[in-house]
Amino acid sequence: MGEETAVPGGRPWRLLAVLLAAQFMANVDTAIANIAAPSIQADLGASGGETGLVVSGYVVAYAVLLVSGARLGAAHGHRRIFNAGMALFTAASLACALAPGPVVLICARVVQGAGAALMVPQVLSGIQLHFTGSRRMKALGYYAVALSGGAVAGQALGGVLIAADVFGTGWRPIFLINVPVGLVLIAAALRFMPADDERREAQELDVRGMALLSAAVLLLVVPLLLGTDQGWPLWMWVSLVAGCGVFVAFGRSQRRLSARGGRPLIAEEVIREPAVRWPLIAHGVTTLTYFALLFILAVYLQDGLGHGPTYAGLAMVSWVTAFGFAGPLLARVPEERRAVMPAVGCVVLAVGYLSIWLYLLAGHRTGPLMFVLLGIGGLGLGISSNSLIGWMTFALPDRYAADLSGVISTNAQLCGALGVAALGGGYLALAQAGSAQLSADALAVVLGASTVLALLSAVAAHLGTRRTATECAPSVFMK
Repeated sequence: MGEETAVPGGRPWRLLAVLLAAQFMANVDTAIANIAAPSIQADLGASGGETGLVVSGYVVAYAVLLVSGARLGAAHGHRRIFNAGMALFTAASLACALAPGPVVLICARVVQGAGAALMVPQVLSGIQLHFTGSRRMKALGYYAVALSGGAVAGQALGGVLIAADVFGTGWRPIFLINVPVGLVLIAAALRFMPADDERREAQELDVRGMALLSAAVLLLVVPLLLGTDQGWPLWMWVSLVAGCGVFVAFGRSQRRLSARGGRPLIAEEVIREPAVRWPLIAHGVTTLTYFALLFILAVYLQDGLGHGPTYAGLAMVSWVTAFGFAGPLLARVPEERRAVMPAVGCVVLAVGYLSIWLYLLAGHRTGPLMFVLLGIGGLGLGISSNSLIGWMTFALPDRYAADLSGVISTNAQLCGALGVAALGGGYLALAQAGSAQLSADALAVVLGASTVLALLSAVAAHLGTRRTATECAPSVFMK
Protein backbone atom coordinates (compact mmCIF):
# COMPACT_ATOMS: atom_id res chain seq x y z
CA MET A 1 0.00 0.00 0.00
CA GLY A 2 1.15 3.56 -0.68
CA GLU A 3 2.11 5.93 2.05
CA GLU A 4 -0.33 8.55 3.28
CA THR A 5 0.20 11.79 1.35
CA ALA A 6 0.92 14.93 3.32
CA VAL A 7 -2.04 17.17 3.96
CA PRO A 8 -1.52 20.94 4.35
CA GLY A 9 -1.08 21.83 8.00
CA GLY A 10 -1.35 18.14 8.94
CA ARG A 11 -5.14 18.39 9.10
CA PRO A 12 -6.47 15.36 7.21
CA TRP A 13 -9.86 15.45 8.92
CA ARG A 14 -10.48 18.97 7.63
CA LEU A 15 -9.63 17.69 4.18
CA LEU A 16 -12.14 14.89 4.73
CA ALA A 17 -14.82 17.39 5.76
CA VAL A 18 -14.34 19.28 2.48
CA LEU A 19 -14.47 16.11 0.40
CA LEU A 20 -17.54 14.72 2.12
CA ALA A 21 -19.39 18.03 1.95
CA ALA A 22 -18.94 17.92 -1.82
CA GLN A 23 -20.17 14.34 -1.97
CA PHE A 24 -23.14 15.25 0.21
CA MET A 25 -24.06 18.19 -2.06
CA ALA A 26 -23.91 16.05 -5.18
CA ASN A 27 -26.19 13.44 -3.65
CA VAL A 28 -28.61 16.06 -2.33
CA ASP A 29 -29.08 17.37 -5.85
CA THR A 30 -29.62 13.87 -7.19
CA ALA A 31 -32.79 13.59 -5.10
CA ILE A 32 -33.96 17.12 -4.36
CA ALA A 33 -35.60 17.72 -7.74
CA ASN A 34 -37.87 14.69 -7.25
CA ILE A 35 -39.73 16.45 -4.43
CA ALA A 36 -39.67 19.78 -6.29
CA ALA A 37 -40.95 18.41 -9.61
CA PRO A 38 -44.66 19.28 -9.12
CA SER A 39 -43.79 22.82 -7.99
CA ILE A 40 -41.40 23.32 -10.92
CA GLN A 41 -43.98 22.06 -13.41
CA ALA A 42 -46.67 24.41 -12.10
CA ASP A 43 -44.42 27.48 -11.83
CA LEU A 44 -42.69 27.19 -15.23
CA GLY A 45 -45.59 25.67 -17.15
CA ALA A 46 -43.39 22.71 -18.06
CA SER A 47 -44.72 19.60 -19.74
CA GLY A 48 -44.43 16.21 -18.08
CA GLY A 49 -41.50 15.32 -20.32
CA GLU A 50 -39.68 18.57 -19.55
CA THR A 51 -40.20 18.06 -15.83
CA GLY A 52 -38.79 14.55 -16.14
CA LEU A 53 -35.68 15.94 -17.86
CA VAL A 54 -35.17 18.42 -15.02
CA VAL A 55 -34.92 15.43 -12.70
CA SER A 56 -33.06 13.03 -14.99
CA GLY A 57 -30.80 15.44 -16.90
CA TYR A 58 -28.59 15.85 -13.83
CA VAL A 59 -28.37 12.11 -13.22
CA VAL A 60 -27.59 11.34 -16.89
CA ALA A 61 -24.68 13.79 -17.08
CA TYR A 62 -23.46 12.70 -13.65
CA ALA A 63 -23.49 8.98 -14.44
CA VAL A 64 -22.05 9.36 -17.94
CA LEU A 65 -19.01 11.40 -16.92
CA LEU A 66 -18.00 9.87 -13.55
CA VAL A 67 -15.24 7.60 -14.88
CA SER A 68 -13.92 10.38 -17.11
CA GLY A 69 -13.86 12.70 -14.08
CA ALA A 70 -11.84 10.13 -12.14
CA ARG A 71 -9.32 9.74 -14.94
CA LEU A 72 -9.01 13.53 -15.40
CA GLY A 73 -8.24 13.83 -11.69
CA ALA A 74 -5.46 11.26 -11.96
CA ALA A 75 -4.04 12.93 -15.07
CA HIS A 76 -4.28 16.62 -14.17
CA GLY A 77 -4.39 16.66 -10.38
CA HIS A 78 -7.18 15.87 -7.93
CA ARG A 79 -7.34 19.35 -6.38
CA ARG A 80 -7.44 21.07 -9.76
CA ILE A 81 -10.25 18.90 -11.12
CA PHE A 82 -12.15 18.96 -7.80
CA ASN A 83 -12.21 22.76 -7.79
CA ALA A 84 -13.09 22.93 -11.48
CA GLY A 85 -16.02 20.61 -10.85
CA MET A 86 -17.15 22.54 -7.77
CA ALA A 87 -16.98 25.85 -9.67
CA LEU A 88 -19.02 24.41 -12.54
CA PHE A 89 -21.53 22.87 -10.11
CA THR A 90 -21.92 26.16 -8.21
CA ALA A 91 -22.37 28.27 -11.34
CA ALA A 92 -24.90 25.82 -12.75
CA SER A 93 -26.81 25.85 -9.44
CA LEU A 94 -27.15 29.62 -9.71
CA ALA A 95 -28.39 29.23 -13.29
CA CYS A 96 -30.96 26.67 -12.07
CA ALA A 97 -32.22 29.06 -9.39
CA LEU A 98 -32.61 31.90 -11.90
CA ALA A 99 -33.97 29.82 -14.79
CA PRO A 100 -36.83 31.68 -16.54
CA GLY A 101 -38.17 28.59 -18.25
CA PRO A 102 -37.91 24.80 -18.46
CA VAL A 103 -35.34 24.67 -21.29
CA VAL A 104 -32.83 26.82 -19.40
CA LEU A 105 -33.43 24.80 -16.25
CA ILE A 106 -32.86 21.49 -18.07
CA CYS A 107 -29.60 22.75 -19.62
CA ALA A 108 -28.40 24.07 -16.27
CA ARG A 109 -29.18 20.75 -14.60
CA VAL A 110 -27.12 18.89 -17.21
CA VAL A 111 -24.16 21.23 -16.60
CA GLN A 112 -24.65 20.80 -12.85
CA GLY A 113 -24.44 17.03 -13.26
CA ALA A 114 -21.24 17.40 -15.29
CA GLY A 115 -19.71 19.51 -12.51
CA ALA A 116 -20.65 16.86 -9.95
CA ALA A 117 -19.05 14.18 -12.12
CA LEU A 118 -15.76 16.09 -12.04
CA MET A 119 -15.63 16.65 -8.28
CA VAL A 120 -17.18 13.46 -6.88
CA PRO A 121 -14.54 10.92 -8.08
CA GLN A 122 -11.87 12.96 -6.32
CA VAL A 123 -13.62 12.26 -3.01
CA LEU A 124 -13.04 8.51 -2.85
CA SER A 125 -9.63 8.90 -4.54
CA GLY A 126 -8.70 11.47 -1.89
CA ILE A 127 -9.70 9.12 0.93
CA GLN A 128 -7.71 6.26 -0.58
CA LEU A 129 -4.61 8.41 -1.17
CA HIS A 130 -4.52 10.37 2.10
CA PHE A 131 -5.81 7.88 4.69
CA THR A 132 -4.40 4.47 5.59
CA GLY A 133 -5.23 1.63 7.96
CA SER A 134 -7.87 2.28 10.60
CA ARG A 135 -8.00 5.97 9.68
CA ARG A 136 -9.17 5.02 6.21
CA MET A 137 -11.85 2.74 7.60
CA LYS A 138 -13.11 5.59 9.77
CA ALA A 139 -13.05 7.98 6.82
CA LEU A 140 -14.93 5.47 4.65
CA GLY A 141 -17.58 5.21 7.35
CA TYR A 142 -18.21 8.95 7.09
CA TYR A 143 -18.11 8.66 3.30
CA ALA A 144 -20.87 6.07 3.31
CA VAL A 145 -23.00 8.33 5.54
CA ALA A 146 -22.53 11.18 3.05
CA LEU A 147 -23.67 8.90 0.23
CA SER A 148 -26.86 7.75 1.91
CA GLY A 149 -27.55 10.88 3.92
CA GLY A 150 -27.24 13.17 0.92
CA ALA A 151 -29.96 11.42 -1.02
CA VAL A 152 -32.38 11.42 1.92
CA ALA A 153 -31.48 14.98 2.89
CA GLY A 154 -32.28 16.02 -0.66
CA GLN A 155 -35.84 14.84 -0.25
CA ALA A 156 -36.22 16.20 3.29
CA LEU A 157 -34.62 19.57 2.51
CA GLY A 158 -36.61 19.88 -0.69
CA GLY A 159 -39.87 19.26 1.13
CA VAL A 160 -39.08 21.77 3.88
CA LEU A 161 -37.88 24.54 1.55
CA ILE A 162 -40.79 24.19 -0.85
CA ALA A 163 -43.30 24.18 1.99
CA ALA A 164 -41.63 27.29 3.47
CA ASP A 165 -41.92 29.17 0.14
CA VAL A 166 -39.16 31.59 1.19
CA PHE A 167 -40.09 35.11 0.02
CA GLY A 168 -42.49 33.57 -2.46
CA THR A 169 -39.65 31.95 -4.42
CA GLY A 170 -41.17 28.45 -4.36
CA TRP A 171 -38.70 25.79 -5.51
CA ARG A 172 -35.76 28.11 -6.38
CA PRO A 173 -34.01 28.05 -2.94
CA ILE A 174 -33.30 24.32 -3.38
CA PHE A 175 -30.69 25.32 -5.97
CA LEU A 176 -29.75 28.75 -4.66
CA ILE A 177 -28.52 27.27 -1.36
CA ASN A 178 -25.69 25.54 -3.26
CA VAL A 179 -24.08 28.85 -4.24
CA PRO A 180 -22.72 30.06 -0.87
CA VAL A 181 -21.90 26.50 0.15
CA GLY A 182 -20.02 25.91 -3.09
CA LEU A 183 -17.97 29.09 -2.73
CA VAL A 184 -17.02 28.17 0.84
CA LEU A 185 -15.96 24.67 -0.27
CA ILE A 186 -13.79 26.04 -3.08
CA ALA A 187 -11.96 28.25 -0.58
CA ALA A 188 -11.64 25.36 1.87
CA ALA A 189 -10.34 23.02 -0.83
CA LEU A 190 -7.63 25.51 -1.80
CA ARG A 191 -6.54 25.59 1.83
CA PHE A 192 -6.87 21.97 2.94
CA MET A 193 -6.41 19.81 -0.18
CA PRO A 194 -2.79 18.91 -0.97
CA ALA A 195 -1.37 20.83 -3.92
CA ASP A 196 -1.13 18.85 -7.14
CA ASP A 197 2.36 17.61 -7.95
CA GLU A 198 3.39 19.70 -10.95
CA ARG A 199 6.35 17.37 -11.52
CA ARG A 200 4.11 14.40 -12.22
CA GLU A 201 4.51 12.75 -15.56
CA ALA A 202 1.73 13.63 -17.94
CA GLN A 203 -0.68 10.72 -18.32
CA GLU A 204 -2.06 10.11 -21.77
CA LEU A 205 -5.84 10.11 -21.63
CA ASP A 206 -7.71 7.32 -23.35
CA VAL A 207 -10.03 9.63 -25.29
CA ARG A 208 -11.48 6.77 -27.34
CA GLY A 209 -12.24 4.83 -24.17
CA MET A 210 -13.85 7.88 -22.57
CA ALA A 211 -16.06 8.40 -25.63
CA LEU A 212 -17.10 4.73 -25.82
CA LEU A 213 -17.84 4.40 -22.10
CA SER A 214 -19.76 7.69 -22.02
CA ALA A 215 -21.83 6.61 -25.02
CA ALA A 216 -22.55 3.21 -23.47
CA VAL A 217 -23.64 4.70 -20.13
CA LEU A 218 -25.76 7.30 -21.93
CA LEU A 219 -27.52 4.66 -24.05
CA LEU A 220 -28.28 2.63 -20.91
CA VAL A 221 -29.17 5.26 -18.35
CA VAL A 222 -31.57 7.37 -20.46
CA PRO A 223 -34.07 4.53 -21.05
CA LEU A 224 -33.73 3.37 -17.45
CA LEU A 225 -34.55 6.84 -16.13
CA LEU A 226 -37.32 7.72 -18.59
CA GLY A 227 -38.76 4.33 -19.47
CA THR A 228 -41.40 4.18 -16.73
CA ASP A 229 -42.86 7.60 -17.58
CA GLN A 230 -42.67 7.13 -21.34
CA GLY A 231 -44.21 3.65 -21.41
CA TRP A 232 -41.09 1.97 -22.81
CA PRO A 233 -41.38 2.78 -26.53
CA LEU A 234 -39.35 0.78 -29.07
CA TRP A 235 -36.48 3.27 -29.26
CA MET A 236 -35.71 2.72 -25.57
CA TRP A 237 -35.27 -1.02 -26.07
CA VAL A 238 -33.06 -0.32 -29.08
CA SER A 239 -31.04 2.07 -26.93
CA LEU A 240 -30.53 -0.57 -24.23
CA VAL A 241 -29.36 -3.17 -26.76
CA ALA A 242 -27.07 -0.62 -28.40
CA GLY A 243 -25.67 0.34 -25.00
CA CYS A 244 -24.71 -3.27 -24.29
CA GLY A 245 -23.03 -3.45 -27.71
CA VAL A 246 -21.04 -0.29 -27.06
CA PHE A 247 -19.97 -1.68 -23.68
CA VAL A 248 -18.56 -4.73 -25.49
CA ALA A 249 -16.73 -2.42 -27.91
CA PHE A 250 -15.39 -0.46 -24.93
CA GLY A 251 -14.02 -3.66 -23.36
CA ARG A 252 -12.28 -4.66 -26.57
CA SER A 253 -10.81 -1.18 -26.94
CA GLN A 254 -9.43 -1.33 -23.41
CA ARG A 255 -7.82 -4.73 -23.98
CA ARG A 256 -6.19 -3.60 -27.25
CA LEU A 257 -4.84 -0.46 -25.61
CA SER A 258 -3.42 -2.48 -22.71
CA ALA A 259 -1.80 -4.95 -25.12
CA ARG A 260 -0.03 -2.02 -26.84
CA GLY A 261 1.37 -0.91 -23.49
CA GLY A 262 -1.03 2.01 -23.09
CA ARG A 263 -2.99 3.05 -20.00
CA PRO A 264 -6.67 2.08 -20.38
CA LEU A 265 -9.44 4.19 -18.90
CA ILE A 266 -10.20 1.41 -16.41
CA ALA A 267 -7.33 -0.91 -15.56
CA GLU A 268 -8.20 -4.54 -16.24
CA GLU A 269 -6.95 -5.53 -12.78
CA VAL A 270 -9.82 -3.59 -11.17
CA ILE A 271 -12.57 -5.73 -12.70
CA ARG A 272 -10.58 -8.95 -12.85
CA GLU A 273 -9.84 -9.00 -9.09
CA PRO A 274 -12.54 -11.14 -7.35
CA ALA A 275 -12.18 -9.06 -4.18
CA VAL A 276 -13.46 -6.11 -6.23
CA ARG A 277 -15.76 -7.78 -8.76
CA TRP A 278 -18.08 -9.59 -6.33
CA PRO A 279 -18.31 -6.75 -3.78
CA LEU A 280 -19.04 -4.39 -6.69
CA ILE A 281 -22.00 -6.59 -7.63
CA ALA A 282 -23.18 -6.74 -4.01
CA HIS A 283 -22.86 -2.98 -3.58
CA GLY A 284 -24.70 -2.39 -6.85
CA VAL A 285 -27.62 -4.63 -5.89
CA THR A 286 -28.06 -3.10 -2.44
CA THR A 287 -27.85 0.40 -3.97
CA LEU A 288 -30.48 -0.66 -6.51
CA THR A 289 -32.96 -1.50 -3.77
CA TYR A 290 -32.14 1.68 -1.82
CA PHE A 291 -32.68 4.10 -4.72
CA ALA A 292 -35.89 2.28 -5.61
CA LEU A 293 -37.14 2.61 -2.03
CA LEU A 294 -36.37 6.36 -2.00
CA PHE A 295 -38.46 6.85 -5.12
CA ILE A 296 -41.29 4.49 -4.23
CA LEU A 297 -41.73 5.61 -0.63
CA ALA A 298 -42.07 9.26 -1.71
CA VAL A 299 -44.75 8.30 -4.26
CA TYR A 300 -46.49 5.92 -1.85
CA LEU A 301 -46.78 8.43 0.99
CA GLN A 302 -47.87 11.35 -1.21
CA ASP A 303 -49.96 9.86 -4.03
CA GLY A 304 -51.06 6.70 -2.23
CA LEU A 305 -51.75 8.02 1.27
CA GLY A 306 -52.15 11.74 0.60
CA HIS A 307 -49.39 13.07 2.84
CA GLY A 308 -47.48 16.26 2.00
CA PRO A 309 -43.90 16.60 0.69
CA THR A 310 -42.47 17.41 4.12
CA TYR A 311 -43.85 14.18 5.62
CA ALA A 312 -42.57 12.17 2.65
CA GLY A 313 -39.19 13.89 2.75
CA LEU A 314 -38.67 13.15 6.45
CA ALA A 315 -39.81 9.53 6.27
CA MET A 316 -36.28 8.20 5.72
CA VAL A 317 -34.65 10.08 8.60
CA SER A 318 -34.62 6.92 10.75
CA TRP A 319 -32.93 5.08 7.87
CA VAL A 320 -30.08 7.59 7.68
CA THR A 321 -29.75 7.81 11.47
CA ALA A 322 -29.32 4.05 11.71
CA PHE A 323 -26.99 4.14 8.70
CA GLY A 324 -24.71 6.48 10.65
CA PHE A 325 -24.33 3.97 13.48
CA ALA A 326 -22.79 1.42 11.13
CA GLY A 327 -19.31 3.02 11.02
CA PRO A 328 -18.75 3.09 14.81
CA LEU A 329 -20.30 -0.38 15.07
CA LEU A 330 -17.90 -1.85 12.51
CA ALA A 331 -14.93 -0.34 14.34
CA ARG A 332 -15.83 -2.50 17.37
CA VAL A 333 -16.05 -5.76 15.41
CA PRO A 334 -13.18 -8.15 16.25
CA GLU A 335 -10.54 -8.38 13.54
CA GLU A 336 -11.23 -12.02 12.77
CA ARG A 337 -14.93 -11.29 12.14
CA ARG A 338 -14.65 -8.33 9.79
CA ALA A 339 -14.50 -10.38 6.61
CA VAL A 340 -18.08 -11.57 7.18
CA MET A 341 -19.52 -8.10 7.79
CA PRO A 342 -20.39 -7.30 4.14
CA ALA A 343 -22.62 -10.37 3.95
CA VAL A 344 -24.02 -9.69 7.44
CA GLY A 345 -24.97 -6.17 6.40
CA CYS A 346 -26.81 -7.47 3.33
CA VAL A 347 -28.73 -9.94 5.50
CA VAL A 348 -29.70 -7.20 7.98
CA LEU A 349 -30.89 -5.12 5.01
CA ALA A 350 -33.05 -8.07 3.91
CA VAL A 351 -34.47 -8.33 7.44
CA GLY A 352 -35.36 -4.64 7.29
CA TYR A 353 -37.27 -5.05 4.03
CA LEU A 354 -38.96 -8.20 5.31
CA SER A 355 -40.07 -6.54 8.56
CA ILE A 356 -41.79 -3.70 6.68
CA TRP A 357 -43.42 -6.25 4.37
CA LEU A 358 -44.84 -8.03 7.43
CA TYR A 359 -45.98 -4.68 8.85
CA LEU A 360 -47.95 -3.98 5.68
CA LEU A 361 -49.27 -7.53 5.62
CA ALA A 362 -50.69 -6.93 9.10
CA GLY A 363 -52.87 -4.15 7.67
CA HIS A 364 -50.80 -1.11 8.62
CA ARG A 365 -49.87 1.55 6.06
CA THR A 366 -47.60 4.08 7.76
CA GLY A 367 -46.74 5.41 11.18
CA PRO A 368 -43.93 5.55 13.75
CA LEU A 369 -43.39 1.78 13.81
CA MET A 370 -42.85 1.73 10.05
CA PHE A 371 -40.18 4.40 10.41
CA VAL A 372 -38.49 2.37 13.16
CA LEU A 373 -38.45 -0.66 10.87
CA LEU A 374 -36.91 1.48 8.13
CA GLY A 375 -34.05 1.99 10.58
CA ILE A 376 -33.25 -1.73 10.43
CA GLY A 377 -32.78 -1.44 6.69
CA GLY A 378 -30.64 1.66 7.12
CA LEU A 379 -28.38 -0.14 9.59
CA GLY A 380 -28.02 -3.07 7.19
CA LEU A 381 -27.19 -0.83 4.24
CA GLY A 382 -24.71 1.10 6.37
CA ILE A 383 -22.88 -2.06 7.44
CA SER A 384 -22.80 -3.47 3.91
CA SER A 385 -21.81 -0.19 2.20
CA ASN A 386 -19.07 0.65 4.70
CA SER A 387 -17.52 -2.80 4.66
CA LEU A 388 -17.90 -3.40 0.90
CA ILE A 389 -16.35 -0.08 -0.11
CA GLY A 390 -13.63 -0.55 2.49
CA TRP A 391 -12.87 -4.04 1.23
CA MET A 392 -12.58 -2.84 -2.37
CA THR A 393 -10.32 0.12 -1.58
CA PHE A 394 -7.91 -2.13 0.33
CA ALA A 395 -7.97 -4.89 -2.27
CA LEU A 396 -5.82 -3.00 -4.78
CA PRO A 397 -2.75 -0.73 -4.58
CA ASP A 398 -3.26 3.02 -4.40
CA ARG A 399 -2.27 3.49 -8.06
CA TYR A 400 -5.74 2.18 -8.93
CA ALA A 401 -7.52 4.75 -6.75
CA ALA A 402 -8.94 6.74 -9.69
CA ASP A 403 -10.08 3.60 -11.52
CA LEU A 404 -11.80 2.23 -8.44
CA SER A 405 -13.43 5.55 -7.56
CA GLY A 406 -14.93 5.94 -11.02
CA VAL A 407 -16.11 2.34 -11.22
CA ILE A 408 -17.76 2.34 -7.77
CA SER A 409 -19.55 5.63 -8.39
CA THR A 410 -20.71 4.77 -11.92
CA ASN A 411 -21.85 1.31 -10.83
CA ALA A 412 -23.93 2.86 -8.04
CA GLN A 413 -25.58 5.37 -10.39
CA LEU A 414 -26.41 2.77 -13.04
CA CYS A 415 -27.80 0.35 -10.48
CA GLY A 416 -29.78 3.14 -8.83
CA ALA A 417 -31.35 4.04 -12.19
CA LEU A 418 -32.08 0.37 -12.83
CA GLY A 419 -33.76 0.07 -9.43
CA VAL A 420 -36.04 3.05 -10.07
CA ALA A 421 -36.88 1.72 -13.55
CA ALA A 422 -37.52 -1.90 -12.56
CA LEU A 423 -38.89 -1.76 -9.02
CA GLY A 424 -40.28 1.77 -9.36
CA GLY A 425 -41.96 0.85 -12.63
CA GLY A 426 -43.39 -2.28 -11.06
CA TYR A 427 -44.81 -0.27 -8.17
CA LEU A 428 -46.44 2.28 -10.49
CA ALA A 429 -47.96 -0.50 -12.58
CA LEU A 430 -49.58 -2.08 -9.52
CA ALA A 431 -50.49 1.01 -7.48
CA GLN A 432 -53.21 3.56 -8.07
CA ALA A 433 -53.02 7.20 -6.97
CA GLY A 434 -55.52 7.87 -4.19
CA SER A 435 -56.01 4.18 -3.36
CA ALA A 436 -54.29 3.44 -0.08
CA GLN A 437 -54.92 -0.30 -0.26
CA LEU A 438 -53.63 -0.80 -3.81
CA SER A 439 -50.62 1.37 -3.04
CA ALA A 440 -49.83 -0.64 0.10
CA ASP A 441 -50.19 -3.90 -1.82
CA ALA A 442 -47.84 -2.62 -4.52
CA LEU A 443 -45.30 -1.53 -1.90
CA ALA A 444 -45.48 -4.98 -0.31
CA VAL A 445 -44.63 -6.61 -3.66
CA VAL A 446 -41.61 -4.34 -4.08
CA LEU A 447 -40.43 -5.05 -0.55
CA GLY A 448 -40.66 -8.78 -1.19
CA ALA A 449 -38.51 -8.41 -4.31
CA SER A 450 -36.06 -6.20 -2.41
CA THR A 451 -35.73 -8.84 0.31
CA VAL A 452 -34.73 -11.45 -2.27
CA LEU A 453 -32.26 -9.08 -3.94
CA ALA A 454 -30.66 -8.21 -0.61
CA LEU A 455 -30.14 -11.91 0.13
CA LEU A 456 -28.59 -12.42 -3.32
CA SER A 457 -26.24 -9.53 -2.61
CA ALA A 458 -25.21 -11.33 0.59
CA VAL A 459 -24.13 -14.28 -1.55
CA ALA A 460 -22.08 -11.99 -3.83
CA ALA A 461 -20.51 -10.31 -0.79
CA HIS A 462 -19.52 -13.69 0.61
CA LEU A 463 -17.93 -14.72 -2.69
CA GLY A 464 -15.83 -11.56 -2.70
CA THR A 465 -14.65 -11.77 0.91
CA ARG A 466 -14.34 -15.50 1.54
CA ARG A 467 -10.56 -15.51 1.13
CA THR A 468 -8.49 -14.78 4.21
CA ALA A 469 -7.24 -11.29 4.96
CA THR A 470 -3.63 -12.19 4.11
CA GLU A 471 -4.67 -13.52 0.68
CA CYS A 472 -6.83 -10.59 -0.28
CA ALA A 473 -6.63 -7.28 1.52
CA PRO A 474 -4.46 -7.36 4.64
CA SER A 475 -4.68 -3.64 5.36
CA VAL A 476 -8.43 -3.78 5.84
CA PHE A 477 -7.89 -5.47 9.16
CA MET A 478 -5.31 -3.02 10.49
CA LYS A 479 -6.31 -1.08 13.57
